[in-house]
Amino acid sequence: MVATIRYEDIVKVPKALLHDHLDGGLRPATIVELAAEVGHKLPTADAEALGGWFVEAAASGSLERYLETFAHTVAVMQTAPALRRVARECALDLAADGVVYAEVRFAPEQHLERDLSLDEVVEAVLVGFAEGSAQAAAAGTPIRVGTLLTAMRHAARSQEIAELAVRHRDAGVVGFDIAGAEAGFPPTRHLDAFEYLQRENFHFTIHAGEAFGLPSIWQAIQWCGADRLGHGVRIVDDITTGPEPVLGRLAAYVRDKRIPLELCPSSNVQTGAAASISEHPIGLLRDLRFRVTVNTDNRLMSGTSMSREMALLVDAFGYGWAELRWFTINAMKSAFIPFDERLRIIDEVIKPAYAELLLD
Repeated sequence: MVATIRYEDIVKVPKALLHDHLDGGLRPATIVELAAEVGHKLPTADAEALGGWFVEAAASGSLERYLETFAHTVAVMQTAPALRRVARECALDLAADGVVYAEVRFAPEQHLERDLSLDEVVEAVLVGFAEGSAQAAAAGTPIRVGTLLTAMRHAARSQEIAELAVRHRDAGVVGFDIAGAEAGFPPTRHLDAFEYLQRENFHFTIHAGEAFGLPSIWQAIQWCGADRLGHGVRIVDDITTGPEPVLGRLAAYVRDKRIPLELCPSSNVQTGAAASISEHPIGLLRDLRFRVTVNTDNRLMSGTSMSREMALLVDAFGYGWAELRWFTINAMKSAFIPFDERLRIIDEVIKPAYAELLLD
C-alpha cells in the first residue's frame, strides 16, 4: 500500500492543520512586493532566492536563530491591506494543498508599527481569511479557517491579547496561544490571562516542550490549563524506551487525558528538537497512541506544506493511508471550533475521501 502513495495523491486528500503561523507562511514574491512598498531591505529581492534564504537561515539548529527570520515577514505586515493580502493568500495556499480545516495563528502586538490598533489588525486578518476562503470555495477547494491570537511570552500584553481574542470570538477567532523563546519565559508568567480565558470558556494552546523540556509542558498543563500543547515534542523525555516503553507520570497523564500534541516534524528538525525526520519522536508517540497531530509550523521557513510533512512521514515510517487518516482525524477532533462543525468535517469530508483510498 505504501508504494502507491504518491505526493500528488497526498495533496488531493483532505487534511487538517492546527499549528501554522501566519507570519511564517508568506509567499516570497509577496514579501518582495510588500517590502518594496514600505522600503524594507531584504537579504535579496529575487523571490526564488529569498525563499531559499529563509529555509537556510531557519535551519541553524537554534530556535532563537529560527525566530530571527520573522523580522522580515513581520516588517511587511504592518498595514491593513498587507495583512489582508497575506491572510487571503494563506487561505488560498492551504486550500490548494488540500487542507480543509486550518487554525492559523499570529501575534497582533507585532503589527502595530504603522499605527494600527489591535482590533484593526485582527479585523484585517479576518477579512483576508474570509476572502481567501470564499475564493477557494469558488475554485472547488473549500477550506474553513479559524484564527488563533498569540501573545509573545517575553512581553507583558497577554491579558490584553486574551481579551482581544474573546472580543472577536464570534467573528472568527477560535483560540489563544503564547509563543516565542521558551527558556526564561515560562507560561506561568501569563497565568492571569489563562485564568481569564478559562472563566470565559475560551480555548487556548501553549507553545511548550519544544526548545525547553518537561517543566514547560507540566506548567502549561497543570498550572495554566492548556487544551493543547504547541509542539510538546519533549514529552518523549518522560518515556523510557526499550522492548516495552515505560511512561512517566507526566507522559501518562498527557496520553490518558488525550491532550493533543501539535507536532511539527520539519520545524523540529530545523530547530534541533529532533535529529531527523526518521528519528523524530512522532513515530514513538504515534505507536503509543498519544493524540498526535501533524503540522507545518512555518511553511516559508521550513519550505514545507501539509502534504510535504505527510510525505516525509510516509517515507520515514512507512505509513499508509490508514495512518494519514488517523493523524487527520486526530487534528479535526482537537480543533477549537464547535463539536458539530468538527463532526461534520470528519463525517462528510475526511472519512469519505479516505474510505475510497483504503478500499483500493
